[in-house]
Amino acid sequence: MVDKLNKTEICKKAIKALKIVYPKVQCTLNYSYPYQLLIAARLAAQCTDKRVNIITKDLFTKYSSLESFASANYEELKDIIKPCGFYKIKAKDIICMCKMLKEKYKSSVPQDIDELTKLPGVGRKTANLILGDIYKKPSIVVDTHCSRVTRRLGLHGSKSPIIIENILKEIVPPYESTDFCHRLVEHGRNICRSLKPKCNVCCMDTFCTKNLIYEPESRKKAVLKADRFINNTLRTSR
Repeated sequence: MVDKLNKTEICKKAIKALKIVYPKVQCTLNYSYPYQLLIAARLAAQCTDKRVNIITKDLFTKYSSLESFASANYEELKDIIKPCGFYKIKAKDIICMCKMLKEKYKSSVPQDIDELTKLPGVGRKTANLILGDIYKKPSIVVDTHCSRVTRRLGLHGSKSPIIIENILKEIVPPYESTDFCHRLVEHGRNICRSLKPKCNVCCMDTFCTKNLIYEPESRKKAVLKADRFINNTLRTSR
């Protein structure tokens, strides 16, 4: 198993490599106000950011303030967000969240993770996104890309978001944390994919463990199969 010293060194190399490939990064969800990012993040559960951005373009026009969301008609709202999936519970959470922001927090989005996670439909992932992107506080957003890429790098062997978050907090410099997580998202989508990672063009290939130590057996086979396919393709193209 990779020890803490090696994890720190790998993390430093990963930060440097990702900065070169993805110099400018930002949240891929579109928003103008803090409460809109909360809503967009809730809609993004089990839905692509691309689809969410399509929906919120009209959604944020129809409901132009936090107060309008708080007083929104449930039936109307759920019909608008239906393409995002799980629209019934999402519509309920959005209305209740905005009512709580209005009544308990004077229409402001909290700057504390404990207060943020009291909001309906808000977990640590969304709370950390708010802290990092809105309030510029050090935060680790553990989504599926962050979890997968950092596991393959050998930085952890866990599937628990809170454990992964705490491990990364120990080795990622606070001032790098927000952008590092955004870069992991970009890299996870473009290169370090779930079943067919493009290891041959990865900027971290020279120090990545590909974490077959930590991958479940089914995933190990899929990754190895993808690697063999890439290698065979490269050989036949020469």
